[in-house]
Amino acid sequence: MSEHKELLERIETLEMRVAYQEQTIDDLNQTITKQWTEFDKLNREIAKLYAQMQEIDNGGSGEIDERPPHY
Repeated sequence: MSEHKELLERIETLEMRVAYQEQTIDDLNQTITKQWTEFDKLNREIAKLYAQMQEIDNGGSGEIDERPPHY
């Protein structure tokens, strides 16, 4: 009977470990998803800033430091 009890305890321990690991995997997945969302947002911002810099370098509209038309 003690062997049976020992096996049940081992199974219970394994079940608890699996449950903990599943929760950890879910938490990590959520973190990675948030990081990728932020990463994509930052990449879009960098591309936008790069395009603005290229426009300024190429003599574009140059909205920065441009005088209003009434001057």
